[in-house]
Amino acid sequence: MHVSVLGTGLLGGAIALRLKAQGFAVSAWNRTAEKAEPLAEAGIDLPGTPAACIEVADVTLTLLADAEAIDATLFGGEQTPDLAGRTLVQMGTIAPAESRELGVRIASVGGAYLEAPVLGSLPEARVGQLLVMASGDEALFQHCLPVFAALSDQPLHIGGLGQAAALKLALNQLIVGLTATFSLSLGLVRQAGLDVEQFMGLVRQSALYAPTFDKKLPKYLSHDYASANFPLKHLLKDARLVERVLVEAGIDAGTVTVVADAAERGIADGHADDDYSSVYEALVDARRDTTC
Repeated sequence: MHVSVLGTGLLGGAIALRLKAQGFAVSAWNRTAEKAEPLAEAGIDLPGTPAACIEVADVTLTLLADAEAIDATLFGGEQTPDLAGRTLVQMGTIAPAESRELGVRIASVGGAYLEAPVLGSLPEARVGQLLVMASGDEALFQHCLPVFAALSDQPLHIGGLGQAAALKLALNQLIVGLTATFSLSLGLVRQAGLDVEQFMGLVRQSALYAPTFDKKLPKYLSHDYASANFPLKHLLKDARLVERVLVEAGIDAGTVTVVADAAERGIADGHADDDYSSVYEALVDARRDTTC
């Protein structure tokens, strides 16, 4: 099976390499072409346009920044791809309504569409342990299953279009919330001069514990947020998307808004490409006290 990947950022590039290592023929395209060039060393073909990528593929995966980028890539370029008879799988994070609309547009020109957002980052992508959540036609899911199985231990079929997108936003909201609430608790502990490891020992023994706390703790303690698998700018994008979808659903989005605003302050302070846990700096304002 030949798979094309549109969008070779951190996750898209890792997915392309994983699929190549699992024996798939892989082509890739990225809007900034030079960022995709390292993939050629692994034997991945780099056609110059999305249209050329889609033309050679049995299945095309989109790992683009947002719905606007997907629209520009599939429908807005000078060389509009021919989607008739093609299978496209949207694997990024977009709103449920955006995914359903994309499905309608692709079907209207004779293409087949599946949404399959993923939970996980570079480490999981490299070893095929992403959580793949697919929604759409069951037969199309089965057709794409060999691709998903190369990326995930247990790919899931969730239901109709939009449902996997909603599930992904629900999970991303937990990322936003856990990061913020742990930052605030840790900031309070450090402001009070308490022993951080004693605090962590209590948390680890309680129902409050989440593994991400220990995963990110060294970054908080060192104020070093380099080598990001998921940068703060992406957290902001997802937080604003969750915020919008919650409001549209009539759900209070206030807590998400607070974190999104903090992420904007963090980006203004130069943390855009740092690990998303750098939102700690904006929430706690550790610069006021080097013990924090």
